[in-house]
Amino acid sequence: MKSARMILATALVLAVAVASTWAPRADAQGQTIKIGVLYDHSGPFSAAGSLNCWRGAKMIIDYVNEKGGVLGKYKIVQVDGDGQSKAEVAINEAERLLNVEKVDILAGIYSSAHAVPLAEKVDKQKKFLWITTAIADAVLKDRHLQYTFRPQANGGSFGENSVAYVAHYAQDKLKKPAKDVRAGIIYEDGPYGAGVAAANEAEAKKQGMQVVLKEGYSIQAPDLSSLVTKLRSQRPDVLFHTGYNPDIALFLRQAKEQGLRVKVYVGHGAGHSQLAKLKETFGNEVEGFHTVDPPASQLIDPKKLKPGLGDLTQEMLRRYKAFEPTIPPGQVAPHVSMGFNNMWVLLNDVLPRAIGKHGGFGPEALAKAARETDIPEGGTMQGYGVKFHPVEHAMAGQNMRAIAAVYQVVDGELKHVYPPVIASLGSPPVVLPASSPWAAR
Repeated sequence: MKSARMILATALVLAVAVASTWAPRADAQGQTIKIGVLYDHSGPFSAAGSLNCWRGAKMIIDYVNEKGGVLGKYKIVQVDGDGQSKAEVAINEAERLLNVEKVDILAGIYSSAHAVPLAEKVDKQKKFLWITTAIADAVLKDRHLQYTFRPQANGGSFGENSVAYVAHYAQDKLKKPAKDVRAGIIYEDGPYGAGVAAANEAEAKKQGMQVVLKEGYSIQAPDLSSLVTKLRSQRPDVLFHTGYNPDIALFLRQAKEQGLRVKVYVGHGAGHSQLAKLKETFGNEVEGFHTVDPPASQLIDPKKLKPGLGDLTQEMLRRYKAFEPTIPPGQVAPHVSMGFNNMWVLLNDVLPRAIGKHGGFGPEALAKAARETDIPEGGTMQGYGVKFHPVEHAMAGQNMRAIAAVYQVVDGELKHVYPPVIASLGSPPVVLPASSPWAAR
């Protein structure tokens, strides 16, 4: 009998050990969830928006933790990584966060040049990747990734919307139909710039615009004067420019010096959306510039959003004062909203469902929960809804409800001007003011 009791006791100990080993991650982990937050804190991408994305992500993580954590129970442990604006460093940082720090989720990623190789590597390891910022179609297109999700709008929508906006106002503001508009397209030649430029060109052809020049350049280029010369010879009415920083500032300086003149100037996110930084270099000369990015939460009428989201936007602005105490709300970069809102979707929607319905926050549970996300229009701080394309779709993991907004600098601040559903101005200026050194006379 004694022997039998010992055998039974041993069996019970083993059973408990096995049960403990296979318990859902949420129980085994205790009360914390580790999220690796990877952005560029140094190098040119930092000032082009990456640092502001990190600020947004940090603010919402802090806010959720102050409220008791996810589901009021699971505190977030934020583990930061610095990609240093270099793809190889970003890949190494991702490996460190996943395999040394053992984070449960990898989130962030500013540059598409980083996101393209990272997404495949992380997905092959069956780890969960939540991309808040990098927009290139190539990050997801035709890859059918299973553990990678992007609530952010994709680059194709950036390029399409900027051209559609110009076409929409061509007759009224340029005094000519879209088919007579001469368009120049310049871009940094990485996946981000090339993807947006391709969408610019495709939409321009669809609208009947005349693409008089389409040319890429390296963000490391020390001189862009030859590109300015080509543009001057082609005399575009509108210039679509996709770059980072400091290449944007270099181009604008040389364009000003060489007398390049256009009627409409449209940038696409990154450095073009960092209005405070642009003003440090060019002052009020940036009046009339455009940029394209997902909507900035503080520029959306809270009445158009789900109740409570307007209050969350005010919380974001209040907390942002810790980083830039004197900045007006109209100059807060859209990247702050990207980091804040897209991380909020993860913490407020995906993680609670993964824990409550799928037993934890391992990659499989998170992927299942993300694929079940179904937030309607007006259900996020940035106005758009969230629904991810399924694995079999060519853009698997992309938020099909995300939108890209066109902004214009009006009276020194960013204003939503397109599409009409979020526009804060009924009839934007569109063309550069006569006082602009880049305005066609």
